Amino acid sequence: MLARIEKVRRRRPRVREERITLAHGAGGKATATLIDAVFLEAFRNPALERLGDGAAVEVDGTRLAFTTDSYVVSPLFFPGGDIGDLAVNGTVNDLAMCGARPLWLSAGFVLEEGFAVADLERIVASMARAAAAAGVSIVTGDTKVVGRGKADGLFVTTAGVGVRERPTVLDAAAARPGDVVLVSGPIGDHGVTILIARGELDIDADLASDTAPLHELAAAVLDAGGEGVRVLRDATRGGVATILNEIAVASDVAVVVDETTIPVRPEVAGAAELLGIDPLYVACEGRMVVVVDAERAPAVLAAMTDRPDGAGAVAIGRVADDPPGLVLLRTGFGGTRIVDVLVGDPLPRIC
Repeated sequence: MLARIEKVRRRRPRVREERITLAHGAGGKATATLIDAVFLEAFRNPALERLGDGAAVEVDGTRLAFTTDSYVVSPLFFPGGDIGDLAVNGTVNDLAMCGARPLWLSAGFVLEEGFAVADLERIVASMARAAAAAGVSIVTGDTKVVGRGKADGLFVTTAGVGVRERPTVLDAAAARPGDVVLVSGPIGDHGVTILIARGELDIDADLASDTAPLHELAAAVLDAGGEGVRVLRDATRGGVATILNEIAVASDVAVVVDETTIPVRPEVAGAAELLGIDPLYVACEGRMVVVVDAERAPAVLAAMTDRPDGAGAVAIGRVADDPPGLVLLRTGFGGTRIVDVLVGDPLPRIC
């Protein structure tokens, strides 16, 4: 079976569908195939090929990080945040996962004709507060307006630039057998909050999105772990499971996770069970996955739990050498199962 999985993974990516589907934006297998077969094939270059949360680039000796992201979340306002602070925090976090100190953002708005000015002002104010809290400036942008029914209210695109001040090189391909896998807190809050906010389920839960900037927590991790920190990734689309699969494939290692250690709030676990989905695949917007050398792991974990934004941090697994390219989950019943990459899109438009 493992040989068959490896054979499939080594096939040249090809988009088999004639039309784009929601699954192509879910962060799972369809997204990876679309990126590899269409975008990477056309734009291939060393910075892009790493396929990180942002690009690590250098200009005249200055080490920078550059990233961009688009936000189409529905609804625009939800418990714990809105599309505005989500856009700022998401871009700040992508820079932080590159080991960079975020500096400047751009903001592009696609507005639908008829969108309420009061709602736009509310969203922009939220972005301003989030930028101030993260210590970044929104220094440029763009605005477009399309006809009614063409943009579902508002879409936001943000890009960001930061400076990489530490020598640590972070890469999904850097994980080594023996490394420890940490997560910074309970997972799945954002995705389940969005789903409940849509009113499609008769669920009443006291949940809020975990959207938050992670740059200070990331800096604390790098200060505590130094060169022992291998990978930083924020678990957004596709959740923790997708991140772990990307690391396993890129590093040609196995990632073994203990189900009993994965932090999930009871409300999230309950909603996920009703929907028949695994919280490991549910998006977060204020949680990160850390892969760190075993010797540095205790210091890194202590540095995380000493901070409010990492108070719920725990070790959830380790990196092994076999079977390479796979994520294994040791269940609470004593068995082991493969945690594959997300195939469909159980929660579309969560960011």
